[in-house]
Amino acid sequence: MSFEPKKQPYRGKINAVTLGTGDKAVVIGGQNVLPFYTFDAPIEHAPKIGVEISDLAGEWKSAGLSEFYAGCTTMVDYAKKAETMEGADFLCLHFESADPNGANRSVADCVADAKAVADAVAMPIVIMGCKNIEKDTELFNKIAEALAGKNILVLSARDENYKTVGASAGLAYNQKVGAESAVDINLAKQLNVLLTQLGVPADSIVMNAGSAAAGYGYEYVASTLDRIRAAALAQSDDQLQMPIITPVSPETWSVKESVMSEKDMPEWGDAEERGIEMEITTASACLTGGSDAVIMRHPAAIKAIATMIEALV
Repeated sequence: MSFEPKKQPYRGKINAVTLGTGDKAVVIGGQNVLPFYTFDAPIEHAPKIGVEISDLAGEWKSAGLSEFYAGCTTMVDYAKKAETMEGADFLCLHFESADPNGANRSVADCVADAKAVADAVAMPIVIMGCKNIEKDTELFNKIAEALAGKNILVLSARDENYKTVGASAGLAYNQKVGAESAVDINLAKQLNVLLTQLGVPADSIVMNAGSAAAGYGYEYVASTLDRIRAAALAQSDDQLQMPIITPVSPETWSVKESVMSEKDMPEWGDAEERGIEMEITTASACLTGGSDAVIMRHPAAIKAIATMIEALV
């Protein structure tokens, strides 16, 4: 008698959330099995990859990125080029220069860039702020208004500003809202509860449950992703059934393995290869742990992760 493996699809199911509009729209989430467990049930929507486009991209120190984006000077240029990247599913506009402790670029200028990109590309758009609560709140509100009808994701509402961001992006302009918490399942659930109580539909929420580069406290991220996904599927906890997006590149390209020069650390080998490997390692760990989408930067790393996803789904 042949062996028949026992299939284990769960009663609980991750919400399917659509980003973007038209032919290029993507769906994240929607599965009722653990990550890549296609032997238990088909995975209708494969994990997605977003390409980070920073308004400080000109300062990136990477030969591969410089070569790929050669001739690009504006965010529109970068975005149009990123659309051609193998494995890319959506674009993430990262407004780092808005930070009041940095370049302190005006919200109006950032909104103008976001609007110009949205008019020039077809891929879905995710908006990432500068991690300053007050500036991000204003930035998300203004961009959500300017890009009304584009079905974007703002990344992210946090405990300090969820009421304003949720009411503006999620309710007034019908955009998708990221819910960012600090690597803790209870904090992640609490923020989801607060947003849904505010009136934001559950299928308009995407969790950012925290991130870290591999080797830099990533075990806490791994544990949190595992527990969230287990509670969502095995326990049918509807306040943890929102899909998860993880910004990988801002973490991995800022650690010493990626930024230390070959002159300073010749024994570590090629600096760019180190950065690519760190990005691949972290992204693959996030996806196998429960992330439904990752945000990445380097074309070589994105191609590798896209190949992994295609092989496993």
